[in-house]
Amino acid sequence: MISLNRITALLFSLLLTLGLAGCGEQNKSDTATTSTAKVETIRWKMVTTWPKNFPGLGTGANNLAEKINQLSGGRLQVKVYGSGELVPAMETFDAVSRGTAQMGHGAAYYWKGKNATFQFFSTVPFGLTAQEMNGWLYNGGGLELWQEAYAKHNLIPMPAGNMGVQMGGWFNKEIKTIDDLKGLKMRIPGLGGEVLNRAGGTPVNLPGGELYSAMQSGTIDATEWVGPYNDLAFGFHKVAKYYYFPGWHEPGTSLEAIINKEAFSALPKDLQAIVLNACKLANHEMLAEYTARNNDALVTLVEKHQVQIKRFPDDVLNKLRSLSDEVVAELAKKDAFSQKVFDSYSSYRKKVMAWHEYSERAYLNVRAEK
Repeated sequence: MISLNRITALLFSLLLTLGLAGCGEQNKSDTATTSTAKVETIRWKMVTTWPKNFPGLGTGANNLAEKINQLSGGRLQVKVYGSGELVPAMETFDAVSRGTAQMGHGAAYYWKGKNATFQFFSTVPFGLTAQEMNGWLYNGGGLELWQEAYAKHNLIPMPAGNMGVQMGGWFNKEIKTIDDLKGLKMRIPGLGGEVLNRAGGTPVNLPGGELYSAMQSGTIDATEWVGPYNDLAFGFHKVAKYYYFPGWHEPGTSLEAIINKEAFSALPKDLQAIVLNACKLANHEMLAEYTARNNDALVTLVEKHQVQIKRFPDDVLNKLRSLSDEVVAELAKKDAFSQKVFDSYSSYRKKVMAWHEYSERAYLNVRAEK
């Protein structure tokens, strides 16, 4: 006969076994639930004004997308479309505004037809250098004004690249006086194009992918693009004889990432921060790339392709500066917001120029002394 103690022990053992089995099933269930749960992947399109994978510009857009993909751990994946792949280059702004794509990569002066004041957020002739432009945008109130300007278009702009001081352009005749610009059909966007117009030339706004054929066919007589790194890649040395400097029209052009406001607002806060900070990284990295690449490309143009480097005469530059002052002053009077942007830009420019007399300019002058 089984004792009461024996029965109690058997019952306790049975209950313990059943309990452990239950816990095991629960653990299995928890593990299964965890293993089958998937992190949501958000997919965005980025349209650009640049040819697909074009050095510096197109690859700069790629770099921005890769930064977002990596920093988000794959939660936000951005696919880049070059100009013409999803929309034409000059429809990038509208495509992002209406949500056809969630992001774009281009330059604010391309959209001057929508609002001429946008041009302040790309570049101003005889204006801010890349370093100075970043200072105005990030710490001088420029970015807040830029975002105010784009808000009505359902867009959030962010600086996303800069090439530094550009070259003055490719010409098939020498520019000896200001009269040599009269009647000249030149691809030159933004406020620089308006200055050329005041000098008697005809500005033409074409995307980069069309410039070589336009020069080759004679549709345009001259073109500016960026600088040696990009100009060598496009092969302009095959269709133009003279390469002029300095790039008075584009001393430090900010490129932009434009973000559809609704798509951005739908992101979790951490992904919003990743997008904005990825733009900052891409902005600084592009300038570093151009600084490193331009001189090697210039040496190739001169030594291998016998390109003739020419400096614009002082008289030409002085006249262009005077015309630029007129153009910018007239733009400022366009409306209250234009005046507000102009006042911010010009006040910052005055202060930073004063400081650079003691810093950047002073140092560069000393370094050049022999």
